[in-house]
Order: sequence, then structure tokens, then C-alpha cells
Amino acid sequence: MSTLATLLRQRLRRDRLQLALWIVGTALLAYTSVAAVADTYGDESERNQILQVATASRTILVFRGTPNGTDLGAFVFFELFAWLALMGGLMSTFLVTRHTRAEEEQSRAEFIAATPAGRVKPTVATLVHGVLANLVLGALVALAFIAGGLDAEGSWVTGAAMAATGIAFVAIGLFAAQLFRTSRGANGAGVAAVVGAYLLRGIGDAAGTPSDDLLHVTPAWPSWLSPIGWGQATGAYVENSLAPLALSLGVSAVLVAIVFALQAVRDQGASLLPGRNGRASASWALSGSFGLAWRLNVSTLIAWAVGAAVAGITASSLSGLIDELAGDAPQVVDTLQAALGGGATLEQAFIATFFGIIGVLAACCAVQVAIRARQEEAHGTAEQVLATPVPRTRWLLEYWFVGVIVIVVVLAAAWLAGLAGTAASDTPDDLVSLITQAALAQLPVSLVFLGVTLLVFAYLPRWTIVLAWVLLGVAAILGTFGPLLGAPDWMLDLSPFTHSPVPAGDDTDWSGGLWMIGIGLATAALAVVSMRRRELAAGG
Repeated sequence: MSTLATLLRQRLRRDRLQLALWIVGTALLAYTSVAAVADTYGDESERNQILQVATASRTILVFRGTPNGTDLGAFVFFELFAWLALMGGLMSTFLVTRHTRAEEEQSRAEFIAATPAGRVKPTVATLVHGVLANLVLGALVALAFIAGGLDAEGSWVTGAAMAATGIAFVAIGLFAAQLFRTSRGANGAGVAAVVGAYLLRGIGDAAGTPSDDLLHVTPAWPSWLSPIGWGQATGAYVENSLAPLALSLGVSAVLVAIVFALQAVRDQGASLLPGRNGRASASWALSGSFGLAWRLNVSTLIAWAVGAAVAGITASSLSGLIDELAGDAPQVVDTLQAALGGGATLEQAFIATFFGIIGVLAACCAVQVAIRARQEEAHGTAEQVLATPVPRTRWLLEYWFVGVIVIVVVLAAAWLAGLAGTAASDTPDDLVSLITQAALAQLPVSLVFLGVTLLVFAYLPRWTIVLAWVLLGVAAILGTFGPLLGAPDWMLDLSPFTHSPVPAGDDTDWSGGLWMIGIGLATAALAVVSMRRRELAAGG
């Protein structure tokens, strides 16, 4: 068996569970979504109304896609492709970092380079591995859409767009691994690239030119800076053009060529961007284990807080848009209000929707803090801290405290940004109260995911990263897409996001929030107590 085949087999074996969860989960979401959309919006007049709402309000396009007519296939593509491509992009960048920069960081790449594989073949194997994973993902998404009753040609174009977009992010991930010295830096850059591509596509759609009937939008130039925008430009189920995917493949080829050129000249473990020199002496904040835990998570906090602030100011800026929508398109207000909030007012529904997304961001930040504890253990650096008089229970408790702080800071950033955006409202006092309630409502769900992740870390340390992101991803999908997918109530109730207190009318039901606070505190306490007797589990 050739060296390249051996390396590829090793990667497939190592990632068999994680890739199965990513690929099969994304394909299942695609399949169930088609059935749900067909059931919920089976009537063309209903799809017409929704597209008019999205095109008239523009902001909704940031979180959906490019409207391209009322055909069922085109409507499904509008609703789902950007989200599916986001998941494929995250899968691709995580996969690449795991087999490149993380291997160098832990010195395993040096052992491989000492074999006949050298330094080049492991990167080639990672590239092939990422391309194959995205081809399988694209094929399964296409088959899921076909199984849902959509046109075969449009479905295969959608699958091709998924694969090409994912391959572009494989190349971006390989490039990020050359830039940064640590896997944290490479992963952070990869996530930023994926989220940035999603937002660029959204900005381009929101700033695009609508048709007179409000059923089509021609995206503005920012969409053409995004691999996700290139996938959308195929116009699946309408134009079915594969030409835009040449951009994804062309950019991927250029980035891969740059990657191999850089790898040929840099030292093992080095990076294009040098690591920052440390201070000659530590500051007083690093005099204890709590200060160290805080310092290790500051960069994570800043990134998520910025994202939350953007979402917060966007949410509060909608008030003037809502009034305009109610005046210019009264025929669709009832449809939008029912879709977003049931008994809530239209303004409450919009604010709750955006702050629900902020709740996901806060939960992601909390999960990353808990995962950082696992990474410190796996890399052996936690052992050095625990060799001092710091007991294990105190060490984990300090990570929980840091997690609570970052949750509060992320939500506070969104709240303050939301208050800054109330100037556009005719009733700023009412909006301030609404934004405050919506921000506080995201605290319980974030505490749940912080506590659950720490509990997984205490009992199943080697599964911490996988289970934490899977649980959060499934819960976020159910909370975001559950009503759209027509999921039964018992399934929606499995997601903590479903139980976040949502202002509706003059009341806010905090019963679910109080239960979640209790669950979050109980799971965290059990995790801390359980650390007393657990052996350290080094390694991946």
C-alpha cells in the first residue's frame, strides 16, 4: 500500500465518527427541511407572501438567501442553502486544522515527516480527505433533496454547490494552518472565514436589487466575495448554472499552490505569522490559576462579543423597518408575525428572533471555555497547574466562573449595542425594556450548555469536543428550524432554546428559564465534584 493511501486511511479511520455526525446530520436536516417546507409552504401564494416579506424587509435576507421565485425547489434553496453551506464550511476548516496545525503543535507531524511520507504527503492526504468528505456531503444533500420530491437537476446543482463551497473552505483551512502557530489560532481564523463568508453573502443579498414583484433579488457585489455567495449564484432549480463554482475551484487551486509553496520554505512548527513574544515577567493577573484561565479565554470572548454586538444593533434597528413593512406590505404582516412569534407583537417577534441567535453565540462562547479546559488537559499543561497546591475541583470551578463571566459579557455587548440602535425607534423606552428582557432571557440556556459541557468533560473527557458541539448544534437547529420543519412538540421541547423566556404581549413566562438555571447550576456542581477523583486524561 502506498504511503499516501496509508495516510488517507489513517485520516478516514480517525474521523469516522465526527465526519459521520457532520455529513449524515447535515443530510438529514436537508431531507427533513424539504418535507417541512413542502408541508408548511406547499401553496404558491404562501411562498409568494414569504418572499415578499423577506425582500421588503431586507434584513431577513442576511439570515436566509437570495430570493429566486416561488418554485418549491427555488424556495427550499433560498431557505436552506446558506445554513447548509455554513455547516459544511465549519466541518471543512475543523477537519483541516485537526490534521495539520494541531499535528505540528503536538509534535506528531515531526515523527511522520521522519518517515518516507516526508512533509508534503501528509498535507496532500489531508487535502484529498477534505475533498472526499465534501463530495460525499454534496452527494448526500442532493439525494436528500431528490428523496424529498424536488427536481433532480436542481438537486444535483445544489449538491455540487455544497461540495465546491466546502472544498473552498478546505483550501482556506490549509492556508490558515500555514499562517498561525497554534491550532487555536488556525481554528479561529477558519471559523472567522466561514462566518465572514456567510455575513458577506448576507450583506450582498440585503443590499441587492429586488425585482418589481419582490420575488427575485440580484445580489450586490459583497456576495461575490464569498464562497457561499458563489454557491448561491448557481440559481439551483431555476438557472442551474455551474459556472459560478469555477470561482470556488479556482480560488481553491490558488490557495493550495500557496500552501505548498509556504510549506516548502518554513520550518516544522513555524508559521507565516510569528507568535507574539511574551512579557519578561507575568502581570499580577497571572499570579493564580483563575487569572490563567481568564487569560486563555480572552481572545475567544472578544470574537463572540463582537458578533453579539453586531446582532444586537441589527435587532434594535429593525423597529423603523417593521413600521415601514406594516405600512407598505400589510398583506404579509400576519404571515410574518405568525411565523416569528405567535401571540407576540411583530416587534417582539423580531427582537426575540435576533436575540435567540445571540443566545446561540453566548452558548458557543461558554462551550469553548469548557472545551479549553479539556484542551489544557489533553496538551498536558493542566497537569503543571494541578501539580501546584491548586486542587482539581477548584481548577474546574474557576473555568466555570470564567464561563459565566464570558456569557454575561457577550450578552451585555449585545444589550449595549441594542440600546445604541434604539435611536431609530419611535418608542425607544418600550424598545429598551424589550431588549433588556430579550438579553436576560438568553442567560439560562447558556448556563445549561456550560454546565452540560463541563459534565461531559468530567465523565467522558475524550468526547468533550465532539459531544459538546453536537449537542449545541442539534439544539440550535431544533430551536431555529424546528417550527419551520414542523417538528413535533416533544422534539422541540428537547432543545433548551425552545424554553428561553420570550416576551409575548404584556407577559414574559420565566418558568422555563428558572428550570434551566437550576439545571445549569446542578450539572456544573456535579462536574466540579466529580473531578475530585477523576484521573487526568491526556491526549486527543
